[in-house]
Amino acid sequence: MAKPKAALFYNYPSAIEGEVFGLGRRERIAELTELYPHVIHAGNFAEHAPRLGDVEVIFATWGMMNFSAVQRAQLPKLKAVFYAAGNVKAFAPSLIDHGIVLVSAWAINAIPPAEMCLSQILLSLRGYFRTARQYREMKSFDAKKYWRPGVQDETVGLIGLGYIGSLLRKKLSDYPIKVIAHDPFLTAKRAAELDVTPVSLEELFATSYIVSNHIPDLPDTRNVLDRKLFASMRDGATFINTGRGAQVVETDLIAVLSARPDLTALLDVTAPEPPDAGSELWRLPNIIISPHIGGTTGHEVVRLADCAIQEFEAWRDGKPLRYQVTPEIFRTMG
Repeated sequence: MAKPKAALFYNYPSAIEGEVFGLGRRERIAELTELYPHVIHAGNFAEHAPRLGDVEVIFATWGMMNFSAVQRAQLPKLKAVFYAAGNVKAFAPSLIDHGIVLVSAWAINAIPPAEMCLSQILLSLRGYFRTARQYREMKSFDAKKYWRPGVQDETVGLIGLGYIGSLLRKKLSDYPIKVIAHDPFLTAKRAAELDVTPVSLEELFATSYIVSNHIPDLPDTRNVLDRKLFASMRDGATFINTGRGAQVVETDLIAVLSARPDLTALLDVTAPEPPDAGSELWRLPNIIISPHIGGTTGHEVVRLADCAIQEFEAWRDGKPLRYQVTPEIFRTMG
């Protein structure tokens, strides 16, 4: 069987985050396909387009371009794009609306944020973040003289049970923790499979010692986490956000955490990113901001390429795809 003609499409600072198609992955693609020798991106597409007319398959990662109708017409034989990263929101319609198969490694990209959230949950249940800031202030063991529940029979609330939320729930199953969840799309069958108790958003905030947000960035999910919810949180509770900053009314979060130093917020996402220089998010000691580090990084990134390669081999052999982005799936992705 003839090897399909393929090309690499991306534009990403690999020296900082790790080379997605490194550690032999680019060479593996070259074995499986007739691989075009140059990496393509929006800045050099016009230069290379005359030689891309026979390309059937694209392997891509962060920095994948969004094809215009004219650019897509210059790839008349393109059949499939295997995206070795997560969110495809920026470019998916120009592909899937025109019958081009799109596969994303979104499930693999969910592993690192789920792992980071797990670590933050376990540390929060031990009171790590609150104790550390109080220890700096008090400079005595009085810093830990408050109720710190640990993991035994404590309640963690998950907002959203997509890939990241579901994976996090599975990781939490190793601990004697009760997990409640709010997700409007959660069925009774799925709740039973994940061993979660479905609750309202109000009950989740009022009941959980840890609240972890994983809902996608959709128009109807913006500004849904407001002052009333944050004010209802238990003494010493922690709010973790690796979802999207736009879901939080940040002025409300700031107001509540200013008044309640017992609470902690761990924010890996904000709106905007980074916050404005004068934002109180930078000043409040019980709010910790990280610069969107929950995603795949370092040597982890080759797992994304492995997923893309495995899905390509399945597509080539006519086997079912695990991670195809259909129009229906795309509408639920944030």
